[in-house]
Amino acid sequence: MNTGNHPDYDYFEHDADIGIVGRGANVEEAFEAAARATFALMTDLGAVKQLESVSLDFEEADDEIALVRWLNLLVGHARERGIALGRFWIERDGVRWRGGASGEPWRAGLERGVEVKGATLTMLSVIRTGEGWEARCVVDV
Repeated sequence: MNTGNHPDYDYFEHDADIGIVGRGANVEEAFEAAARATFALMTDLGAVKQLESVSLDFEEADDEIALVRWLNLLVGHARERGIALGRFWIERDGVRWRGGASGEPWRAGLERGVEVKGATLTMLSVIRTGEGWEARCVVDV
């Protein structure tokens, strides 16, 4: 697991699981950073080639539940398609969220880190901070 210094995402300890924190100027940027934190546990994001993309959309009024849905949809798509994701984007229009990610099929040269099974409701929060927004939760590994 490469947990180097990243300005927009971080981790915190939580028993056998891992807490992820995404930060951004707005909620969408914080969600994108949370996705990067989640998938950086699985592989080096910089080594992932952008060869395939996945699109997703969902409706959710609650920002906290939207974070969990966003991360779990990404993890589900990645697992289902056997791909490593490295770039993420999301936008919101009221309660409708549209986003996606790009990456590539797992290959021999792509180092595998920790397997993330999904995002949980544990320690879930999406809050405005002095610098912007912070989105956090515990991911099941």
